[in-house]
Amino acid sequence: MPGGRSSSGATVRTGAADPAARVTIAEIAREAGVSAPTVSKVLNGHEQVAPETRARVEELLRRHNYLRRRARPKRTAGWIDLVIREVDSLWAGEVMQGVQSAAAEHGAEVVVTAAHGTTTDTGRWLDNVSTRGSDGIVLAVTDLTPPQREQVDALGIPMAVVDPVGSPDAGVPTVGATNWQGGLVATRHLLDLGHRRIGILRGLEDALCARARLDGYRAALEGAGIEVDPALQRPGDFYYTTGFSGMRDLLALPDPPTAVFACSDLMALGAYEAIRQAGLRVATDVSIVGFDDVPNAAWASPPLTTVSQPLREMAALAARIVLQGADAVLPGPTLRMELATHLVVRESTGTAPGGSNV
Repeated sequence: MPGGRSSSGATVRTGAADPAARVTIAEIAREAGVSAPTVSKVLNGHEQVAPETRARVEELLRRHNYLRRRARPKRTAGWIDLVIREVDSLWAGEVMQGVQSAAAEHGAEVVVTAAHGTTTDTGRWLDNVSTRGSDGIVLAVTDLTPPQREQVDALGIPMAVVDPVGSPDAGVPTVGATNWQGGLVATRHLLDLGHRRIGILRGLEDALCARARLDGYRAALEGAGIEVDPALQRPGDFYYTTGFSGMRDLLALPDPPTAVFACSDLMALGAYEAIRQAGLRVATDVSIVGFDDVPNAAWASPPLTTVSQPLREMAALAARIVLQGADAVLPGPTLRMELATHLVVRESTGTAPGGSNV
């Protein structure tokens, strides 16, 4: 979507730049022969910049008519910037709702930037963060490059991460869920139903949450004395299309799985369609467990058995951290919070064909 108001009430940007910002901080930095964080320090009046460097940067800012950060009048609403991989899914909607609800508690507004799985669009977005005087940044299943992180540090803006992609930086609060436990419980549920050939549709390879769910799946199989079979694993990206293609590949195996753990509900629903096109039935022929418990999981046909994680609460907690400070929100000295997951059993899982697949 090109911009506007989302169903959550947030202002959504899809990586587009503010027309007034004709050049980015990175472009100013290249022309001045300095780093982007140095330009940020000049913009924000930091003293740790040599006078000659400051003068060179200031001259370039004037020459390019760079739009500086506005001083915010008293008693006006603050801003939270939410940077999320995609905005066109119910998962993203839950995250936006959570951030919006926490922002509303503090009289703040939310601006959403869709990173589209990359960090290439964040240069101008970071300039806009400085210009509008953001009070905090929430990253959701996306990441910043080291230079971009340095620029955020130079701006002095608090940041929190929901489901970090890579290993989170020291000092950055993160909010996740008990993903390993969720993967374990999902797979044990299928084992309890007699399934022994259990496939998995994995999530993003670089996402910590996806790796934890995969590890939980492996731990459940190993605990049941079942060898983990790489042939029953398919890559995914949390979205419908990879769920469909992965499930189609698994069904084409000489000995296909009788059950599959999908690392997101959207991939599980893609698997539904592959099963339907193969002339098979969910639960009767192939059992499916998802992960997330987004609203349409309960509306699916049949309703999807899934691991529920509190997405709205996770996003709201991250927003409160940037608005109130980690010390005021997180218990004790920890900067990592994991909220509990639990299995919601519906109608997409049944006993293994023949009562057992041993």
